[in-house]
Amino acid sequence: MSRTERLLDLLQLLRNRTVPVTGPDLAAQLGISIRTLYRDILTLQGQGADIRGEPGLGYVLRPGFTLPPLMFSADEIEALVLGSRWVARRVEDRRLGDAAANALSKITAVLPAQLRDTVEAATLLVPGGDIVPVRVELSTIRLAIRTEHKLRIEYRNGDGAPSERIVWPFAVAFFEKVRVVMAWCELRQDYRAFRLDRISELHSLPDRNPRRRAVMLAEWRQREGIAGR
Repeated sequence: MSRTERLLDLLQLLRNRTVPVTGPDLAAQLGISIRTLYRDILTLQGQGADIRGEPGLGYVLRPGFTLPPLMFSADEIEALVLGSRWVARRVEDRRLGDAAANALSKITAVLPAQLRDTVEAATLLVPGGDIVPVRVELSTIRLAIRTEHKLRIEYRNGDGAPSERIVWPFAVAFFEKVRVVMAWCELRQDYRAFRLDRISELHSLPDRNPRRRAVMLAEWRQREGIAGR
């Protein structure tokens, strides 16, 4: 986590509390030392955040402090709301769903009142639907992609034939009913797409991918004729 992200998370924690919260509690939630927390609080106070309190008593953020205004159009706000709702309803990854909701909450907190009302009144809804169930953790795959580490998977193809693969994952596609991880397969020595519902076991490996995920994604897009954005 970068320092900027940590400061934003600290602000969010304080915004969500109406009574003072102790330094040790804040430090534990952020996963930082108490000395780092005190420095971060001083930094935010120096930037204008009205944080009241002191070590040993607890801290509270007085109303009125916001980050520099985020000027979104009504269409942009609806796109953000729709995206976060889709992730929360259609992605089988609770951590990702919670992250989407929290991100929208952070954005909403710094919007002017009129635009904030637009978020609350957004009328673009995401219905539920049948998704082929999976037995593996999508969050494990996301972490492997982010850290560029290999995975070992137990996989069955469309005919039900089993195989063990060592793969270098670089992307996940969310289709209407199935989820697919794109990866370089060491067994096939080529790019392959693996449906998550056909993966029976999944293990993270300590080995780093020999190639960067951005390079593999660009190469795969070019080969498949998919325009990047």
